[in-house]
Amino acid sequence: MNHATPQVGAPVCTFTQLLSSTRRGARLARLLAVTELRSWGAPQDLTERAELVVAELAANAVLHGRVPGRCFRLTLVLDPATGRLRIEVSDARGDLRPLPRPTDPAPDALPTGGRGLTLVTALADHWDCAPYPPSGKTVRAVLSCPRAESPRTPRPPLRGRSEVPLRAPAIPGLPPRRDL
Repeated sequence: MNHATPQVGAPVCTFTQLLSSTRRGARLARLLAVTELRSWGAPQDLTERAELVVAELAANAVLHGRVPGRCFRLTLVLDPATGRLRIEVSDARGDLRPLPRPTDPAPDALPTGGRGLTLVTALADHWDCAPYPPSGKTVRAVLSCPRAESPRTPRPPLRGRSEVPLRAPAIPGLPPRRDL
């Protein structure tokens, strides 16, 4: 369900879609979220962060929340008045609830999974998990965007011929990538 495009003083915009619990469904969730946020006129920074959060939550729903024959649900709620975006991904496995990874694991500890929720923690203002009756769960993340009336700080021009930085900025809590 899609509602009106946000404007100053406009009502809350919502989008909800059921998607197959497959890798293709997770990819489609990310693409739909970006398309919807762009159609609402959401700021680029918010759209980019939301794209990563939706990708991680949808992938987790497919990998850990899949029940054969059941879909997962993506919901986006943008409130232009408060500058907040709520992302919800609901799946059918309420018995498997996500837990944030410790920020400083023991040096000799072996990794037991990916870093998806660490990424969500770094990009979102906060996230949590709630029951989704009758037997599922909903993982919710809230992202805020800067107010439209606040002036943007101009970035200094990059040196050289390329306008694209060679390295992505570091994400707090994640080790730097060494493959670049």
